[in-house]
Amino acid sequence: MSLINMAAQLFISKLGGTGEQLDTGSVVAALQNLLPTEGGELDLSALVGQFTSGGGLADLVSSWLGGGDNEAISPSTLMDVLGNDQVSEFAGQLGLGEDTAAEGLAQMIPELIDGNSEGGDLLGGAVGDMAKGVLGKLF
Repeated sequence: MSLINMAAQLFISKLGGTGEQLDTGSVVAALQNLLPTEGGELDLSALVGQFTSGGGLADLVSSWLGGGDNEAISPSTLMDVLGNDQVSEFAGQLGLGEDTAAEGLAQMIPELIDGNSEGGDLLGGAVGDMAKGVLGKLF
């Protein structure tokens, strides 16, 4: 399964009953417009970079990359990082309220990054090396 499809299914699951109305294809398309992608596939290193560049969230992201518990991110902080207008557009594409979409993303993104990392690094060679480089500069 591709990473963007995994993200879409995880997002739907985080919405509970509200997510039942959504289909994976619509969520994939909306996520591709919201999150950094390369060739249509989710670019996790760029996503991690959004949270670590100048936002003071390096410790938070480290908890997602590490083996311990994931620190939660508030929907409002997530919207600051991704952009209020972009999250609003994402929500509109899916017929969701902005708060519902932001809450689902705030639950999905840490779990997605955690599930695709090991020992503090993103999985997947170059992706992991790039994320390690970004985080290494911050610590």
